[in-house]
Amino acid sequence: MTTVDFAPLFRTAIGFDRLARLVDTTASSQEAQSYPPYNIEKTGDDTYRLTMAVAGFRPEDLDITVKDNTLFVSGRVANAGQKAEILYRGIAGRAFERRFVLADHIVVEGADVQHGLLHVGLKRVVPEALKPRKIVIGGGEAAAIANDPQQAAQAA
Repeated sequence: MTTVDFAPLFRTAIGFDRLARLVDTTASSQEAQSYPPYNIEKTGDDTYRLTMAVAGFRPEDLDITVKDNTLFVSGRVANAGQKAEILYRGIAGRAFERRFVLADHIVVEGADVQHGLLHVGLKRVVPEALKPRKIVIGGGEAAAIANDPQQAAQAA
């Protein structure tokens, strides 16, 4: 039997957690290692946090950009100063660029670097026009306005 690994589709998607949970329960997969390692956490009903391990990078070395529902996180270490002879390199300092697909209405609230971890706060902000609204069932007033164009214009 052949299994399909959907994990690459959801490792870089934020806000599609229902679909990701459905795929995770139906297909088990082994996550591929990538640089830099990161976590995507759901911190509330409509809030998320992306945490990336960026040891060796200063805030000036990191760039975060949102374009067309895609979050771009990139980092480049400036090679300034003298270089010491490195006997063993366990902390990678190479340049990187990661892309994360954002669901509709996901906005970046802010970003912070603490203890070698980059934290990016994300929130789902649904516009008022798309939120459910209660329609009051009334008697004559709403029906009268709907039938009389002059009253409808005045009500608006």
